[in-house]
Amino acid sequence: QVQLVESGGGLVQAGGSLRLSCLASGRTFRAYVMGWFRQAPGKERDFVAAINWSGGSTDYADSVKGRFTISRDNAKSTVYLQLNSLKPEDTAVYYCAAGSVISSTPSHYAYWGQGTQVTVSS
Repeated sequence: QVQLVESGGGLVQAGGSLRLSCLASGRTFRAYVMGWFRQAPGKERDFVAAINWSGGSTDYADSVKGRFTISRDNAKSTVYLQLNSLKPEDTAVYYCAAGSVISSTPSHYAYWGQGTQVTVSS
């Protein structure tokens, strides 16, 4: 069992930045691929980024490439998502998730946090 708690969301103007954090507890953090997803009202949960156990392999949704950066600190059991050049269409609840393979499919992740709201104003 892994418990995930996101933080760092908030309200920011377009063009601004935020850094999201996801603290894991429970089973060995370094054993898991970590992913970030987001869900806007009335829409499906979409893949944002994922990172393997060592941080040496990452994947991003096309919509965030060059603007968002995923990283992890295994010593702190924390995964981060740096959000730069934010756009109003980035507004969503952002979720972190733990799984066994880098994947853009939500069902491939076994554990989920409760989410943190990111709102980007125009």
